[in-house]
Amino acid sequence: MKTFNLFFQSPPSSSITTVFATATIIFLLFSSTMVNSTANLSKTDMDLLEFPLNLEYFEAEYFLFGSTGKGLDSVEPGLAAGGPPPIGAKQANLSLLIKDVITQFAYQEVGHLRAIKKMVKGFPRPLLNLSAQSFGTVMNAAVGKPLSPPFDPYANDLNYLISCYVIPYVGLTGYVGANPKLESPVSRKLVAGLLGVESGQDAVIRSLLYEQADEKVSPYKMTVGEFTQKISQLRDKLGKDGVKDEGLEVPIELGPEKKTQGNVLAGDQDSLAYGRTPQEILRIVYGTGDEKAPGGFYPKGGDGVIAKGYLKTKPSSNLD
Repeated sequence: MKTFNLFFQSPPSSSITTVFATATIIFLLFSSTMVNSTANLSKTDMDLLEFPLNLEYFEAEYFLFGSTGKGLDSVEPGLAAGGPPPIGAKQANLSLLIKDVITQFAYQEVGHLRAIKKMVKGFPRPLLNLSAQSFGTVMNAAVGKPLSPPFDPYANDLNYLISCYVIPYVGLTGYVGANPKLESPVSRKLVAGLLGVESGQDAVIRSLLYEQADEKVSPYKMTVGEFTQKISQLRDKLGKDGVKDEGLEVPIELGPEKKTQGNVLAGDQDSLAYGRTPQEILRIVYGTGDEKAPGGFYPKGGDGVIAKGYLKTKPSSNLD
């Protein structure tokens, strides 16, 4: 019995106090590290991390509606933060395979929004015009004439995949452009994680289109490859900073190591991803070629410090 009592006797109160104090110190140190890793970001980092929400909102809503017929207000209303619902978004006429792929993309984008908002306060969903007419306007600008009948991104698999070629890649180039400007390793880690998945999405979209690159897009007389090239050329024109975009087929001198015209992934002369600035991105998604002149998919412009900063200045008189 003596052994039993000794084995189970209560520890001294001083030992309990020491253990409790040690645990408290560890917890406080861990908590301080976590707070400092996010709360102490520089203004540059916060602005650059906040800006991509404009594109992430677009992708989340377009993929959600296209695959499920409902958006953030139904799936994760807290992330929309009371922002206006998108204009014209609806469920696309997709096959089981493409619907499955786009549904996965949709929920990935929900995660991206959450991840960014864990780091920075962010802003509510901006007004987005995701109507067929909005995409039709982009396609008309890309091919240089009004398409007849108007391009409808929601009509079928192929049209929807071509429409998906329009915006997600722009966000990818934005992450590439932002990464070297970030000061904190915490910020760079977040952007690297976002970029990895965005790049994967772009690769899937391009691969699915590449399989059909030589097929005509009904009822038009252009192939899938020609559509992608026209869209890429339009983005370069609007971005106004040289070649940072390439279609699925390119002149051999622009192909990887100048060895192939096939171009399933876009890259520079060393096959590295192109980067874009926030200004270039706004010029493209507004469809105006001017970061100070909203329009296109963003009728009232983007949100956040960077986008709003340009909206306060007078638009350029020459958008060409």
